[in-house]
Amino acid sequence: MKNKLCLTLITLATITSTGCATITKDANQPVQIETYSNSNELVTDATCTAKNERGEWSVESTGTVNVHRSGENLIIKCDKEGHDTGHGTVISRANGSMFGNILFGGGIGAIIDHNKGTAYSYPDWIRIILGENLVFDRKHNKDNEVMIGQPSSSDELKAIEEEKTAELNKIEEEQGSAE
Repeated sequence: MKNKLCLTLITLATITSTGCATITKDANQPVQIETYSNSNELVTDATCTAKNERGEWSVESTGTVNVHRSGENLIIKCDKEGHDTGHGTVISRANGSMFGNILFGGGIGAIIDHNKGTAYSYPDWIRIILGENLVFDRKHNKDNEVMIGQPSSSDELKAIEEEKTAELNKIEEEQGSAE
């Protein structure tokens, strides 16, 4: 009986001292990038650079780049000679596993996941249109389907950032009430 109690306490201590997303998510995430012309023709071998506060990565399209997860948006720029530059703002959103912190990880788990970036994800497959500036919001992402971006404006990006902040505040409130 003592051994089972000790094992249970060790398991609970381990769960509460680490974040849920840290256990279930890698700090890196593959993002597949396709490039198309504004006449909807596939453009290959465009040089695409993805950047957030955790680093910068490059890939030739159509290709997959492994980026470090972050709560910050991913900014993508694709260039190919003879075409205008394509830009994408890829919106990061909190993973469902962040809510697992409410039950298991508490504040410590949320802090660990936030700092490592494992609490967040980007869309996993996007289509950059050369010559356009598009927004790709993970909220609308469907697994195993290419995400078509929406034209961006500074007002739209501001609204998305406000919505993300409200989501994170809600998570923090729920964690506070669960502790």
